Amino acid sequence: MAKRSKKNHKSQAKLEGYVVVVFAEDIDQAREYTTLMEANDIPAMISEHNEQSIGSKEIAVMVPEEFLDEAHVVIESQQAYDDFYDFALDEEEDGDFDGDLFEEEF
Repeated sequence: MAKRSKKNHKSQAKLEGYVVVVFAEDIDQAREYTTLMEANDIPAMISEHNEQSIGSKEIAVMVPEEFLDEAHVVIESQQAYDDFYDFALDEEEDGDFDGDLFEEEF
């Protein structure tokens, strides 16, 4: 049991100075966030914790505290970008976006 304690201590030391920027729904989403952070020169780590009280697993994406504000801006920008294209694709699927918007009638 002491060996496990050392492992937890090492993991806590590794995360020292890091704060949670977002909680992911699953490990794949956490990896996407981490890749997004690294593409914007923001160091990021994934931290998984089992939540004993509710029986679920928390997956946190963490960044150094000095990058927290920048990380939030990057995530919000990406979400706005995704929302815009989701809306455009929904319109296209509904048949409302058929190109007539750009044609002039004389």
